Amino acid sequence: MSHFELFDLPEALDIDLATLKANFLSLQQQYHPDKAEDKDKALIKSSEINQAYKALSNVDSRAAYLLSLKKQDHHLDQSISDFEFLQSTLEIREQLDEATDTEQLHSLKKEVQQWIDGLVREFKIDYDDEDWAEARDTVRKLRFFQKVMNDIDKAEDQLLDDEDFSLDDDF
Repeated sequence: MSHFELFDLPEALDIDLATLKANFLSLQQQYHPDKAEDKDKALIKSSEINQAYKALSNVDSRAAYLLSLKKQDHHLDQSISDFEFLQSTLEIREQLDEATDTEQLHSLKKEVQQWIDGLVREFKIDYDDEDWAEARDTVRKLRFFQKVMNDIDKAEDQLLDDEDFSLDDDF
């Protein structure tokens, strides 16, 4: 059974994330080890459900999983060799390192989301055309931008925490 089948979803890059989460919670409740007669089997099933959810919850891992279903997921850990892409990503990383307020981070987040949206469109074309080498390259790029997006979220959280804490606060 594929991860898509497990969550009763179509085998596609575009899925309803709300349905994924609802079906995940339902399955976790159904196979929770504390409620099962055979706790070992329930623990294994619960772990499988968690892994499947993790694979489908982000677009980069969902794209990689789609490639794995086609047996085309080899060498996804290779480096990206697109010089222009690498130069652009270096600039984005520098912008993230230099960001000092939430407005800058928000602007950067919008730019990264545009990159992700473009790569999603590219992956769909490559996948439909069965251009596996290009699809793998696109997954590598999606992974990079997903990491950047996660780092932006962390930076936003850190800025908010820093704003909440002031040395003038009375203890």
